[in-house]
Amino acid sequence: VYPRVGDQRIYHYGPQVAHLVGYVGGKTRADIQQYGNIVDDKVGRSGIEKQFELELRGKAGVQKLEVNAYGRTVRKLELDDGQPGQDIRLTLDARLQAFATNRLKGYSASLIVLDVHNGDVVAMVSTPAYDPNKFSRGIDVRNWNTMLAHEHKPLMNKALRGLYAPGSTFKMLVLLAALENNAIGKNFKVTCRGRFEFGQSVYHCWRRRGHGRLGMVQAVKHSCDIYFYELALRTGIDNIERMAKKFGMGSVTGLDLSGEKSGTVPGRDWKRANFEASWRSGETVITGIGQGYLLATPLQLACMMAALANGGRRITPRVTRLGTHPPPEDLGLDARHLAIVNRGLYGVVNRAGGSAYASSLLIGGARMSGKTGTVQVRRISRAEREAGVIPNYKLDWHLRDHSLFVGYAPHKEPRYAISVVVEHGGSGARVAAPIARDVMAELLTNPPAPMVETNDDERAELSIDGGDAG
Repeated sequence: VYPRVGDQRIYHYGPQVAHLVGYVGGKTRADIQQYGNIVDDKVGRSGIEKQFELELRGKAGVQKLEVNAYGRTVRKLELDDGQPGQDIRLTLDARLQAFATNRLKGYSASLIVLDVHNGDVVAMVSTPAYDPNKFSRGIDVRNWNTMLAHEHKPLMNKALRGLYAPGSTFKMLVLLAALENNAIGKNFKVTCRGRFEFGQSVYHCWRRRGHGRLGMVQAVKHSCDIYFYELALRTGIDNIERMAKKFGMGSVTGLDLSGEKSGTVPGRDWKRANFEASWRSGETVITGIGQGYLLATPLQLACMMAALANGGRRITPRVTRLGTHPPPEDLGLDARHLAIVNRGLYGVVNRAGGSAYASSLLIGGARMSGKTGTVQVRRISRAEREAGVIPNYKLDWHLRDHSLFVGYAPHKEPRYAISVVVEHGGSGARVAAPIARDVMAELLTNPPAPMVETNDDERAELSIDGGDAG
């Protein structure tokens, strides 16, 4: 029998927090150059483990001994016990994280819940996930290659790195851009007949027979594409671009965790720099419904909703309680314009005919406001449209629409913002909205109560133990 001395990182929550917490692996030559000749042979490879490697590791102890010719210890000359690693407390609520992970089971998806006032990330889920404990023990090549090749990308944190056209979840910013720049009056209305002709092109509404004559609140409630085609043209791409960037689109959010992508907010200069071509008005039309070149991460969408809910203040999200945290930034928006947008968001979920009315909730007088999004990933030909658009369930998985929902609750005094993106899930109203409703219902029924312990049977915030110095 040969004793083997070493250590092993154990993740009690496993796949529930895999993408956020990350995992450790054996040290490399590059690690030694960066951290010095570290004693422990495990180094953070992703997530919190990598970001805060030095804080978690601490300082190793040193013992100097005097030995004789036979290698036996004669006396101890010096002893330095070292310093234990720092414990890092996360903003996550353990029970909500587990609930959301279970609710997304079977989907390639992401979900984020934020505190709209201080930016605390209450839940951040990306599915499918992996078990970080397997990485701690050492993963074999076959399993590693299987995860790399999987079309649902289990190794990627979709909440931070997934890039998607926001679809109809972007329409609120188009409306705000129009109102803030006086492109329309408060009584501006559009008649939707299901088609919008512009130049040589024809653009369609998701509702084939149209919505009839709509004002701005009703347009948000019913998510009328024709209304926002017209609105985008009247507003102009320059104003839309500025409003999107004001809400943080096109740049990283400032999350205290590396790896997030910035997305894309298109405009005249952007297109000239990337395609050496001029911007076309038809591209403004498509941008008006959140498609085209526009790309955003689920985290950016959650931050956008937080700003709409908290009175127009841009928050910086955080997942740890380390250091100082920047206060929200006032975006200087007209409160009357925000009120119009929020009336529309309330109608989406809580008024008959709203696109997410089937996902309404009422818990202790609190309701949820929000917006659905269904994002095309393929081009629908004129022949297919005339014959009848092929439903998602008849298409291969990778050709189905993305399903999105963004929202906040409670509706009167907002506290939490949520974003849900289900890759190739189909309708936002049928897939993403019910997921958001269930998670928000759990959150409102059992609000977070910060605790020190991380007992699975109790509500608690998560922490990562820095451990003892070795």
